[in-house]
Order: sequence, then C-alpha cells, then structure tokens
Amino acid sequence: RKFEQLKAKLAAEGLFDEDYKLEIPELPECIGVITSNTGAAIHDVLSVIERRFPSIPVKLFSVPVQGEAAAPAICRALELAEEQAECDVLLLVRGGGSLEDLWCFTHEALARDIAAYPPQLVTGVGHEIDFTIADFVADLRTPTPSVADETVTPDINEIMQGIDDRVARLLGQLGLRLEQSRERLKYLLKALDQ
Repeated sequence: RKFEQLKAKLAAEGLFDEDYKLEIPELPECIGVITSNTGAAIHDVLSVIERRFPSIPVKLFSVPVQGEAAAPAICRALELAEEQAECDVLLLVRGGGSLEDLWCFTHEALARDIAAYPPQLVTGVGHEIDFTIADFVADLRTPTPSVADETVTPDINEIMQGIDDRVARLLGQLGLRLEQSRERLKYLLKALDQ
C-alpha cells in the first residue's frame, strides 16, 4: 500500500512525466555506475562494457543497495556524481531480491533526487518483474543491470561493421565515378583526333 500511495503522490506531482525524461547518449564519454562494489551487478556491468565498448571510462560510486543506509547513500552518490560532472550517463543497478531487499529504491527522497539529477539516469534494479519508484522517475528503466549497460553502451563490432559498409559504398561510388571519367576522357580524345 505504501508503494502505491507514494507512486500516486509522485505521479500527481509530475515526477514520472515523459516530457522530463532525457535521451540517452549514443556514445557516452563516461558511464557512472551506482551500486555495491561487491555485488554481482558491478561485475555484470563491467563485463558487458568490456565486451561491447571497452574504451568507455567507467566510474563506480560504491553504495549499499539494501537496508536503511542505502537510500541516503545513493542520494549522496547522485550529489557526488553531479559535483564531479564527469559522467554523462549514470546506471543505478542492483541484482534481484525480495520486495524488502529492493525497498531502498522506493524511497521518496531518492525519487526526488533522481528527478532533479541533470544527466541521464538509467535503472536496472532486480529482475524483469521488479518495479521500484526509482524506475518510474529515471530517464529509462531496464529490467536488469546487464540490460541497463547494454542500453547505454554501443556495440563496437556494429560500429566497425557500419564503418566498413560505408567505406565499401564510398569505394564503389569512387570506382564508378572514375570509370565514368575514363569513358568521358576516351570520348574527348577520340573527338580531338577527328
């Protein structure tokens, strides 16, 4: 009941409005990760970045992700990330757990801080069926930490394939243009001989 009451209150204030949600950058300059430094979520996130685009810097803001101290610690991490202004996207992630384990992500002060945070914030809390108030306020909610990271990290293999395709098209167009120029030159030389 507390969850639904808080959700209704914040929705009425406009904290969930799509108009306020920011676009996620296609190629982040730095990804900030707010999570526990000992949980599985940080290992998942780092392995996805290593696989998809290893040159993107990652900054960890280590916080507890359950219990009484978690929500205030996450709020402090948001403040610190804003002060440092190094990350253009933040991931707020945690693996699965019970409703009680995830309750810190349903804290009103945290929801307000997320709504006020200027860079883009993506949540990946729990599993696909888990929803928290933080998910509704974030710029983007993803079902798991790994999906959160895949969403903000471009795939370098796809980028390289796209570059290869463009180079091949340019070379094809250049070859066609050269062939047309060669034919035109032959025509002009033949006209001069007559």
